[in-house]
Amino acid sequence: MSLYSQGKPARVVSKGVVCTVEDQVETLYTCPANCRAEVSMLYCVNANGNTSAVAKWVRAADSAEFRLIGGKNLGTGEFVLLTGATLVLEPGDAITCVATGIVSPELDYMCTVTETFVPVG
Repeated sequence: MSLYSQGKPARVVSKGVVCTVEDQVETLYTCPANCRAEVSMLYCVNANGNTSAVAKWVRAADSAEFRLIGGKNLGTGEFVLLTGATLVLEPGDAITCVATGIVSPELDYMCTVTETFVPVG
C-alpha cells in the first residue's frame, strides 16, 4: 500500500544529480520538513569510463548511513535500476550519491519520490 492511497495530500516528484567530481558527495534528494516520502525508483547510469557508484540513505534522526548502492562498478553505458520496493524517508532524511574510480566520472543519478504531507500539530 502506498502512502499516496491513504487520502492525504501528496505529490510525486523526480530529482536528478550528476556526479562529475571523484569522491565528492552529492545530495540527490532530501525529504522536506512537512512530509514523509516514499522512494519508488532509484536509477544510476554511467556516461564515462569505469566508475564505481555509491548511493546512501542518510537518516536525519541519528546521521546513520545505509548503502542503497554499495560500490557497484559500472562501465560506460551500464546502469543500476532499483524498483519494486519502497523506502520511506522521514523529514530531513536524504539520499546521497558518489562516483569513484576515475578522475573525470560522469554518473547520473535519478529518483522518483511520493511526498505525503504531514499536518502540523
